[in-house]
Amino acid sequence: MKKPEAIERCNCEVIHEEVVNQVKGQMPQEETLYDLAELFKVFGDSTRIKILWALDAAEMCVCDIAALLNMTQSAISHQLRVLKQAKLVKNRKDGKVVYYSLDDEHVRQIFDQGLDHIREE
Repeated sequence: MKKPEAIERCNCEVIHEEVVNQVKGQMPQEETLYDLAELFKVFGDSTRIKILWALDAAEMCVCDIAALLNMTQSAISHQLRVLKQAKLVKNRKDGKVVYYSLDDEHVRQIFDQGLDHIREE
């Protein structure tokens, strides 16, 4: 990870009211911003990121994901529950087997955008 750069500060005391009011008028509701922050928290766990990576590549069952990540099925199930509650993954049942996949194209786009961002130099 890169060393954080110093943030430059403005030395003036002038408030640019036109800009402030324009941005304030466009800002989403507080509840929406809270929900967005909660969504990004879900991405803050490396195990969940690994699961999303795997499900971006292929639809998989808990057993397969557990074998891939060298984890217990219980641990994977717990993480899948969190991802499902956040509407990032979905499942389908085929007989006794439950297969998981990314919920929709938006999840793939969020994931890809994040990867693009950290790969920038």
